[in-house]
Amino acid sequence: MKAKAKTIAALIAGMALLAACTREMEKMVEVSGHIFVFNYRVASATYLVTLRKTSPIPEGAVAVAEFENPAGGDPIVIREKIFPAWDKITLQSPNIHCVRKDRPYSVQIRLVDAGGQTLQELKTQLVSDVDQSILPSKPLVVGPLYTQNPDVFKPDGTADFSNTDKCPA
Repeated sequence: MKAKAKTIAALIAGMALLAACTREMEKMVEVSGHIFVFNYRVASATYLVTLRKTSPIPEGAVAVAEFENPAGGDPIVIREKIFPAWDKITLQSPNIHCVRKDRPYSVQIRLVDAGGQTLQELKTQLVSDVDQSILPSKPLVVGPLYTQNPDVFKPDGTADFSNTDKCPA
């Protein structure tokens, strides 16, 4: 009977330790901000998510972010190396197309250690207050001196600000 009690006590202690580790891992980072970035000068839109570190992150860890593709199809996946000294982690997607006003878009983030094991998972949603159709299809400026783009600003004084993205309804 005494051996059985010791086994049960050890099992309970192990479960408590495992639960404590799980709680600690869940709080390595938290979402501190998220926004769509529309840059009219270069006619681009991107997701931007910031994470605030709340506990130490092991050396060699990476953040893997999956952004819902507003144009449809497979999610947009990025991998960002995390340095232990960082207090803030910034995750930015490559250029995206077809963002619609008031529609929620999902983002899933995993922190992964150097061995590929998931340390933490986060989910969030972004909602834009404007439609991406407000952006022109071509950059308004080109080059390091912000020279007007001749494809937009025509020699006859007219300008073509049209957005030619073909987006699903």
